[in-house]
Amino acid sequence: MAKSSSPVFGSSPGPWHTGLFGCFEDVPNCLITCFCPFVTFGQIAEIVDKGATFIFQSRICIAGMCCECTGGCLYSCFYRSKLRNQYALVESPCADCCVHCSCLCCALCQEYRELKKQGFDMSIGWEGNVEKKRHQMKMAPMAQGGMTR
Repeated sequence: MAKSSSPVFGSSPGPWHTGLFGCFEDVPNCLITCFCPFVTFGQIAEIVDKGATFIFQSRICIAGMCCECTGGCLYSCFYRSKLRNQYALVESPCADCCVHCSCLCCALCQEYRELKKQGFDMSIGWEGNVEKKRHQMKMAPMAQGGMTR
């Protein structure tokens, strides 16, 4: 799971872990995003909203909005901004809405990769990541020498 859900107070924005056009760094996600961007968007929205947005809801919403062309881009750019603020990332290479409106698939792929780099397993959703982190924290004392009496 992620290092922290909010940036360090007073920290300046840092770079993304991967570039906007690094789509082929994760070929399976690239293909899914190209053919079904609402699948990737749903995964991103669930993690960014910390489980408050269910994958199914967000997939339906963006699928409907994609039919309107810019509607999906404008809706999804909100999540790019939210992700950037949570992890103190620079607004790059241009404004979030410009990135989403000009290259939606590349933007979604980059956001997906960023969340993976932040430690999320995108296939298990927010609750799965919370449970995974909880399990790791339980196992940490045992790995450090077991339990003492």
